[in-house]
Amino acid sequence: MENNAPYEKITDDLDDLFEILPDHISKPLRQQQDYGDLLEVILDLGRPPEARYLNGELILSQQEITLDDIDYIASRVSTFGDDNRAGIERTLHRISALRNRKGGIVGLTCRVGRAIYGTIKIIEDLVLSGQSILLLGAPGIGKTTMLREVARTLAEKKRVVVVDTSNEIAGDGDIPHPAIGHSRRMQVRTPNMQHAVMIEAVENHMPEVIIIDEIGTELEAMAARTIAERGVQLVATAHGNTLDNLIMNPTLADLIGGIQTVTLGDEEAKRRRTQKSILERKAPPTFDIVVEIQHISRVKVHLEVGAVVDARLRGEKLKAELRYHDEQGEVKTEQYSSSALIEGFTSVPTSQTHKRLYPFGLSRDKLTQVIKEMALPAAIVDKLRDADILITSKNHYRRHPQAIQTAESVGIPIYVLRSNTAYQMEQLLGEIYGMGTISDALSEAEAAAEYIASDGQDVELSPQNAYIRRLQHQLAERLNLSSQSIGREPKRRVKFYK
Repeated sequence: MENNAPYEKITDDLDDLFEILPDHISKPLRQQQDYGDLLEVILDLGRPPEARYLNGELILSQQEITLDDIDYIASRVSTFGDDNRAGIERTLHRISALRNRKGGIVGLTCRVGRAIYGTIKIIEDLVLSGQSILLLGAPGIGKTTMLREVARTLAEKKRVVVVDTSNEIAGDGDIPHPAIGHSRRMQVRTPNMQHAVMIEAVENHMPEVIIIDEIGTELEAMAARTIAERGVQLVATAHGNTLDNLIMNPTLADLIGGIQTVTLGDEEAKRRRTQKSILERKAPPTFDIVVEIQHISRVKVHLEVGAVVDARLRGEKLKAELRYHDEQGEVKTEQYSSSALIEGFTSVPTSQTHKRLYPFGLSRDKLTQVIKEMALPAAIVDKLRDADILITSKNHYRRHPQAIQTAESVGIPIYVLRSNTAYQMEQLLGEIYGMGTISDALSEAEAAAEYIASDGQDVELSPQNAYIRRLQHQLAERLNLSSQSIGREPKRRVKFYK
């Protein structure tokens, strides 16, 4: 079942990328035979230049990168925007900057952009169906490449507008790359305005299809729902590798219908063999289909997203389509079935097996002490490749450094703490080892509601994070109780009263 998909045409404009690089970097690159596997060129001040390929890394020269090298490249690309990204006009290459505290550029990531024609053959029937499709997958897996091909294909028959936040879909400059065909491209001045440009595209340009790369904020999720409700076909990518990632992400869960607490009657709870407070989807999903990209020519397709999410929350076995190219390049389809248990949405404890933790941007001494006090079967490792889990802080995760990109690309789970405190570490490790889940918090809230009904006294619940507190407030509202959050972090909690 290996992937040997034939593609009609590959356009990478590598000569244009090599032209902006100093000779001691470009010459070794030109001498390599495997151009097609080149992903990035990494240039960090005081370090040798490095090329990253699909199958490994290569030091291009022993000559260290200087400020003159960085200035040489920066002067040959477009102006860096608020997202610290620039490009080369009429190409798909992306140049990203690392800056010091004074704002000076001390590193560059030169990512190769390619237009690969024929990549959507594996999902072409879905794209042409008129349904809205959400593409998920690890960084560098080919999501943006597929979006370009979707734009080009649909533009042959429909009015297509591409909302291009970082000029990554249609390339740098005011003239879009030919890879998007007859699609029209709307550039976004700054990333935090993407949601506004999405709405503007619908209101001003009457598209039948809108293409969006990387929906990542609540405002963008709301804009996507608004667009879908107006009958426009959406094809987009989002942060997350799988559908489970979206279900567990309170910011983006609205894309697949959102999650809310529901209180069942005694008879219904007995019939379902569940507790009275359960999690259910609260609205129709924005996207009809979710495609998990496992490889550019191997995908898992979730049709009827609403029904799939409902099954996940009920703990039923899931069915999906596994599509891939066989040795002759033909698309093959298999039915895929798996368990639907989701960590954090179930009371089934996580396995107590020994876990190797890699803290990034956190206090190792503090984490070691917490592990010792909680008597957990865990160890802290020094290298990411030895880790089962990466733990980092919210501030570090937002910067999306190389360690986090690497963890995402190889499938290492990433857990994000709000702050570098022992309490946050205790909460996280408790969830990882099944010592405190969302179901536990809802069970406590349900018991508190029953106590108030019989005794009438107010009840304060255990401290929880903001997302769980919101679910507890929803539960109180359904039970006709009043509730409020009291206290300060990390001991902020919900209080129930009549």
